[in-house]
Amino acid sequence: MGMGDGCCATHLIDGDGTFNVTGLDNFTKEVNLGACGLSYAVVSIMGPQSSGKSTLLNQLFRTNFREMDAFKGRSQTTKGIWMARCVDIEPCTIVMDLEGTDGRERGEDDTAFEKQSALFALAVSDIVLINMWCHDVGREQAANKPLLKTVFQVMMRLFSPRKTTLLFVIRDKTRTPLENLEPILREDIQKIWDSVPKPEAHKETPLSEFFNVEVVALSSYEEKEEQFKEQVASLRQRFFHSIAPGGLAGDRRGVVPASGFSFSAHQIWKVIKENKDLDLPAHKVMVATVRCEEIAKEKFDWLTANEEWCQLEEAVQSGPVLGFGKKLSVILDTCLSEYDGEATYFEEGVRTAKRQQLEAKLLQLVQPAYQSMLGHIRAGTLDNFKEAFEKALNGGEGFALAASHCIQSSMTSFDEQLADAAIEQANWDSSRVRDKLRRDIDAHVASVRAAKLAEITALYESKLNVALSEPVEVLLDAANDETWKSIRKLLQREMESAVSGLSSALSGFDIDQETVDKMLASIKDHARTVVETKAREEAGRVLIRMKDRFSTLFSHDSDSMPRVWTGKEDIRAITKTARSASLKLLSVMAVIGLDEDTDTIANTLSLALMDTANSGVTNRSINAFDPLASSTWEKVPSSKTLITPVQCKSLWRQFKVETEYSVTQAIAAQEASKRNSNFLPPPWAIVALIVLGFNEFMTLLRNPLYIGIIFIAYLLFKALWVQLDISGEFRHGALPGLLSLSTKFLPTVMNLLKKLAEEGQKPASADGPRNPAVESRSSGNGTHVHSNVTSSASSNITSLENEDDYSSSLQEDKVK
Repeated sequence: MGMGDGCCATHLIDGDGTFNVTGLDNFTKEVNLGACGLSYAVVSIMGPQSSGKSTLLNQLFRTNFREMDAFKGRSQTTKGIWMARCVDIEPCTIVMDLEGTDGRERGEDDTAFEKQSALFALAVSDIVLINMWCHDVGREQAANKPLLKTVFQVMMRLFSPRKTTLLFVIRDKTRTPLENLEPILREDIQKIWDSVPKPEAHKETPLSEFFNVEVVALSSYEEKEEQFKEQVASLRQRFFHSIAPGGLAGDRRGVVPASGFSFSAHQIWKVIKENKDLDLPAHKVMVATVRCEEIAKEKFDWLTANEEWCQLEEAVQSGPVLGFGKKLSVILDTCLSEYDGEATYFEEGVRTAKRQQLEAKLLQLVQPAYQSMLGHIRAGTLDNFKEAFEKALNGGEGFALAASHCIQSSMTSFDEQLADAAIEQANWDSSRVRDKLRRDIDAHVASVRAAKLAEITALYESKLNVALSEPVEVLLDAANDETWKSIRKLLQREMESAVSGLSSALSGFDIDQETVDKMLASIKDHARTVVETKAREEAGRVLIRMKDRFSTLFSHDSDSMPRVWTGKEDIRAITKTARSASLKLLSVMAVIGLDEDTDTIANTLSLALMDTANSGVTNRSINAFDPLASSTWEKVPSSKTLITPVQCKSLWRQFKVETEYSVTQAIAAQEASKRNSNFLPPPWAIVALIVLGFNEFMTLLRNPLYIGIIFIAYLLFKALWVQLDISGEFRHGALPGLLSLSTKFLPTVMNLLKKLAEEGQKPASADGPRNPAVESRSSGNGTHVHSNVTSSASSNITSLENEDDYSSSLQEDKVK
């Protein structure tokens, strides 16, 4: 038999049962199995002859086992057991193709080799694929029931449990859903297990201790090849990492290391060969068996072709059928009565057994329709319950009362419909469907309850968010000695309000007190969480808050008016007050004070950061012990700490650095104000002026003309001072004042001279022709001339001063 590249195939056991030791050794070397340790898996397949086992393996594992040629008839293609390596599957996976059961080539000897090969496969494999036709589910031979029964019994006697996975592959799946086929198959397997005699060691051992049972279904390879390949590709993915936890063989036990696999397999086959004897049925029993099976098959075929049954089966697929149970019971009774009439002369034990088998097959055939009927009843009842329940709740009925009424009504309706669908010949337990309906109803009620409770809880949580978040932020922003006390009162008030409202809302849900207590505790925890979260947010902005508070208190007086530094303020005291207030804010933000006061923290911070009365003592105390040289506060858990002592010290240092500029500016402004308000020179300078300027003063007294000139210069200087607004320009600093004056000085002087010239021409033109005598006399009287000039200049300067506002605004507009 040709194999695909990478398969590394070998004929492990030939048709005569001879174990190929050399071939297996070569195989393990070729695939380097010894290096795998425990990281390998063994897969085998069994099933009826010509059921497509080799085809499935070739498609599933990319091997190239020899397949049956449909045009040459159905005969055995695989003889004995073949072994190959799966291509491109990790970890290393070995697959064994077993000779088919029910083979006409072997005849009566077939059953013995079936048992041996199947038992061998179960003993060495992690995963065993059991190939069977969909339409044969439930048949003794097709489902390998006798074989599995024998294997189960011998398996327990020969081997300890190794947790083999039995993967039943249902071929040529029909319209019957896998969900309906799988329970039947699992129930048959469980029945076989229960019926097998067990040794004392395994009397109470469940099937799951020996085997994991999995079921998959595949479409017809010939009729739906593409769909078949897609399903096989999906199944192939399950063999990747099959031995990993959660894989097909994830919980296997007793794995033989790969290096010892060859020896172990050989020894297992030896043990199996020593137990090959099986009893054959007596001739009479065999004839009765064959004939009764033929009659049963005829009656089964009659039912499958029965028009009334086909119509009933088709109708139940789309919806519930009224009188389903009675109609189907009549059809089944007719079929079984005809069997009894034809099989009445055969051996009673065989006849009865085959009748039971026929009845079981008939019920297996109609069970999907019955299950569909139950599914429709259950789904309809559930939908009706949901509709009625929602309507009751919308009508204002209490939750618990509405749920109780609707559940009682729905279950009564379901029981009535269930009785109508019951089949007389079947003693099927519908409690699972009823329980499933009740679970679905309870689950729906629970989901609606959970949604309603979540909605109510979210409502009260949102109310708490609104009621606590902003007020807590305001209280922390205005931090003082009563802050956390006020927050505790606020929290207690809002918490009591929320608990009261929530308790009232929960009273209509009929939930146990423990759940109510948990929800109330949860809402309380949420309230505390809101406060703590807001406190942590504000603690993250504490430095900004401290600077804002310092700026507000330092730059504004007690009436909240901006301070003007006139030189009379005590900047040191103002700074200390502002810093103390900022430090109070820091002490409030340091820990969450919902459970205890934080006065000790405020005192600690004040002593460590504000007490500078005795620098020498302070320095020595810091060297000896720094109360802030710690990452925790005394008697305060870390979960309640917002700002550690070390962080407080660092924040305070940064705060002082960033507010130092404001203090420096205030001091500078105060000094400037003092200088601007003090126009007189120091007393010593006045005395020096008197002593050193005595001669000049006497000169002025001897020549009054100098006094007039000085007075005129003073008036000119005064006019320039007013026009240029020199004191106002230097209010913002020396350099900005000089720059502004440099642009205003020349235009102001030119304007001043122009005004003087205009005022000087008016008296000359008006008084000249009328009083020439005065002019001649004035030439000999210097004092009189000085008086006139002084008077004229004074009037001109006064005139210019009156135009101060206009000129100043004009010059400022030019500068701008």
